[in-house]
Amino acid sequence: MVARIVITGAGGQVGTFLAGEAARRGVEASALTHRQCDITDSDAVERFIAASDLVVNCAAIANVDAAEADPDTAYAVNATGAENVAHACARAGAQLIHLSTDYVFSGQQRHPYDVGDEAAPLGVYGRSKLAGEVAVLAAMPDAHVVRTSWVYTGAGGTDFVAGIRRLAGTDETADAVDDQVGSPTYVKDLADAVFEIGEGRIREPVLHVANEGACTRLELARAVFTELGADPQRIRPVSTAQAGRPAPRPAYSALSMGLSVRAGLTPPRPWRAALAEALAQPVPGGQLPSTP
Repeated sequence: MVARIVITGAGGQVGTFLAGEAARRGVEASALTHRQCDITDSDAVERFIAASDLVVNCAAIANVDAAEADPDTAYAVNATGAENVAHACARAGAQLIHLSTDYVFSGQQRHPYDVGDEAAPLGVYGRSKLAGEVAVLAAMPDAHVVRTSWVYTGAGGTDFVAGIRRLAGTDETADAVDDQVGSPTYVKDLADAVFEIGEGRIREPVLHVANEGACTRLELARAVFTELGADPQRIRPVSTAQAGRPAPRPAYSALSMGLSVRAGLTPPRPWRAALAEALAQPVPGGQLPSTP
């Protein structure tokens, strides 16, 4: 049983959900935003971590294009900051779960990436996150690195699914790329896995957490529309080249949970089942925000 969870990067979607989930489970939570705890400041990190804490490092420069434009900041947060958290946890005797990404992979593979597959990131975001993984495990070999993929809340967030959900309530059309494949992951399922790892039974240092199966961004967007009773043909296919984003993305980054399940994690449910549950949740405030 987790006594206290310390969440760095608690202003983001995963950190916010984890804090809420801790409250629902009756677990004391210290949810630290960037303003409260800048992980690039090693002294600041030290002040918030105590023995027996479960620390979950959600802090990251996760905007792929922003990372590409500002590599120094991306590495400061995603690599050096992660290392600072790991050192603080090691010194305090706390447990650490560090969240990472499917973008550590190149996308050249055409079947789900397992933990042991070669990491060869394409851009600054993936390279900085891989550097963070290496630094965390060097500083604290008994930490856990959890790679996840295409995380979404589905209601009220700024993620892809939430944006498509808002669009479904209008009569507008949108584009979605049809040549990037990943494993959509409902934030609730990621949070459940985090608390499961936090129980201390799982020893594998690197784990994958994602819903089962894979799809393109186009298929995901159309699935959202279908679940909500909107016309999926309003989502038009485009290529990654046509989308014109500045940072490279892996063409294929679906994750396998094979090793994670063998290590003791609960087997994942299919991504469509998780999506249906996410979309059944009410939008906070009961109103449709403006389309992003």
